[in-house]
Amino acid sequence: MIRMSIRVASLAALVAFSLPVLEAAAQQSVPPAPAQAPSAPAPAGAPVFPKPDPANFTAASPTKEIVNAFLQMSWGYDERRVWQVQDILKTQVEGISKVVIYVGDKTGTQKPTALQFFSLPDGKHIIAGDEILPFGEHPYAEYRAQLQQRADGPYRGSAAKDLELVEFADFQCPHCKDAQANMDKLAVDFPKARIVFQNYPLPQHPAAANAAAYGICVTKQGGSNAFFTFAAAVFDGQDGLATADGATLTLNSAVTKAGLDPAKIAACATTPATVAAVEASVRLAKDLNVNQTPTLVVNGRQLPLGGVPYETIKQIVQFQAKLDGVAQ
Repeated sequence: MIRMSIRVASLAALVAFSLPVLEAAAQQSVPPAPAQAPSAPAPAGAPVFPKPDPANFTAASPTKEIVNAFLQMSWGYDERRVWQVQDILKTQVEGISKVVIYVGDKTGTQKPTALQFFSLPDGKHIIAGDEILPFGEHPYAEYRAQLQQRADGPYRGSAAKDLELVEFADFQCPHCKDAQANMDKLAVDFPKARIVFQNYPLPQHPAAANAAAYGICVTKQGGSNAFFTFAAAVFDGQDGLATADGATLTLNSAVTKAGLDPAKIAACATTPATVAAVEASVRLAKDLNVNQTPTLVVNGRQLPLGGVPYETIKQIVQFQAKLDGVAQ
């Protein structure tokens, strides 16, 4: 099955960085240290990391405390995970520091690994691989604020945005179809959450943008409940989106199941306002550096959904809610 991503996934929101289940398949999400970096020995039980050398802490920023706070925000949901800040080094560029950490797990089942990133002068971003990503003691706060202001898709659950789970998805993406079962479970397990569907049609999917436009019009004319009935029907009939005629039949059938008039929805889908709404949703995804579908953003924290077990997703949602002081 082809993974439907806009570009190679790399450290999207530090979740692939932190998911044990994805390490083998998505190691590129946090680039390994270069070949010349020291390798920690394979553990026997809990890992034993090399003793840090004070001479390798030459940068004034970020501090070790800030790095640890950032890693706790990213990895703290996993009680097995342990890490050590190994180096915080000046570079030849003023204000850019190289950070090297070791990471392992308490059970000793994973060999400790050296990972690195570069912190930027603003103290709010890092470079990891080819990505610029949020950093700091509260790395997800700015993305959370953007979503609270701009995520305007149909939703289920609470009208309040204290715990906001925003799914960026493409109706023609097979992984998005697979993810819907887990989204339904989240709606049951987190009834106080606001769970938003945000369109992110990918350019390689010919029917995706039109399906997104239909969804926006269904929401306008029938509300969120009608949308989720429509969405379930489109995902169920996703194979029909592969051809132009099939897409028309699939979308019209889904509109009918949502209790609306296909002709009215088709006319609405071509209006400039609807096209602009789809484009605004895509722009939001890009502004948040969402680089694959499906992606779930939990109070600003990105979680790529493809291949992640539901219990891990649930654990991260619970952890982020606790960090943000949200009653579940």
